[in-house]
Amino acid sequence: MWSCPRLPSMIKTRRLAAALVGLLAASVMTGPVPALADWETPVEPPKVELVLDVSGSMRATDIDGRSRISVAQQAFNEVVDALPDETELGIRVLGATYPGDDKEQGCQDTQQIVPVGPVDRVQAKAAVATLRPTGYTPVGLALRSAAEDLGTGSTARRIVLITDGEDTCAPPDPCEVARELAAQGTKLVVDTLGLAPDEKVRQQLLCIAGATGGTYTAAQSADELTGRIKQLVDRARDTHTATPAVVAGTSVCADAPLLGAGVYSDREKFSEHRWYRVPVYPGQELRASVSVALDRPVNPDHAVLLRAVATDGRELVRGVDAGSGRTDVVSAGLRWSAGEQPEDGPSPTPSTTTDAEATIVCLVVSNAFAPQPGTQMSPGMPVELTVDMVVSSPAPAAPDLGRGWVLLVLLTGVGLLAGLASGVLTRWWVTTWREK
Repeated sequence: MWSCPRLPSMIKTRRLAAALVGLLAASVMTGPVPALADWETPVEPPKVELVLDVSGSMRATDIDGRSRISVAQQAFNEVVDALPDETELGIRVLGATYPGDDKEQGCQDTQQIVPVGPVDRVQAKAAVATLRPTGYTPVGLALRSAAEDLGTGSTARRIVLITDGEDTCAPPDPCEVARELAAQGTKLVVDTLGLAPDEKVRQQLLCIAGATGGTYTAAQSADELTGRIKQLVDRARDTHTATPAVVAGTSVCADAPLLGAGVYSDREKFSEHRWYRVPVYPGQELRASVSVALDRPVNPDHAVLLRAVATDGRELVRGVDAGSGRTDVVSAGLRWSAGEQPEDGPSPTPSTTTDAEATIVCLVVSNAFAPQPGTQMSPGMPVELTVDMVVSSPAPAAPDLGRGWVLLVLLTGVGLLAGLASGVLTRWWVTTWREK
């Protein structure tokens, strides 16, 4: 099994600027400029929508002796008070208005009670305070609607889903909705908070979070719920500036997208190989890592491999693995310098001039995942690929002992001298011992 510690995903501004200038200069001679991830500071603020389950089961009084809905309302009030001024917040509810038995009607019961935008704290608290547990649990529909509430843009959006039960209205299945949204490249992350110690609910919320790169947390107290919501809202402010660029790897190197330094997202099917191309100039070192999120059930003997391959098919280097401590993400990484070649290839003199020709390196992401019975095969699993370029720093050279006949003669001479020295010392020791 192959994995690797995740390499740095944030590229320093100066390094990116230098790389971009070099690539633009070289494009006249080498063709199109590689795609670069968008690292400009976004002009739009971070956007978050809290999605609250207000179905009938939220009446249960099993959190610190209080009802689940009252704990959620208190948490919402505290989060709204502590909300960073630059964050735009929206609130959507599900199962909050229809008390009847008509399931078809009850499964359409989701409303946005606070639009996404600068928060009016008084309005938001008043809207949440009037909620009473009522109907069904259309989680899938609420997620799809929340994505529409947040819209599209250049930065990531976050949905924080708080529920105590599994979807009672599928279709649409909430996990499939999450995969559908992620496959659209909408830069949407869904974090889930579970209020009930139920295994089926936990599995569903894990699936929703995993499909979009979010997190799952079980909240068993008012303090846990409040603290976790605050943390997730705050995280939106920290991470909305670093959204991976969406690319589509191919089945062969020749047609693969050309990438520069940055972070990229893609999708990979079971047992698939995805190819990408990266130009590496003499004097540069390529550092790359890949992480695959296991957003659906797979057999335990899974693995990910990252390789750097020359355009003629020779393998340059194979990535190494490392456990991250997470069972829902598998990673691998590698490093390769433009001066490095396979043993049977030439070793060009490193150069850092911008007019030097780049070596096109093919990065291949492969997986050995096997789906469990009944597992959805598409879309593919989320892939995050990080590419960085740094100045090559080769290891100190070892003494060169030569090759072929030169090495043989050298070793023979050393052996002869060692034998003579050993004989002299042995003769001296024997003579001295006899005299005594």
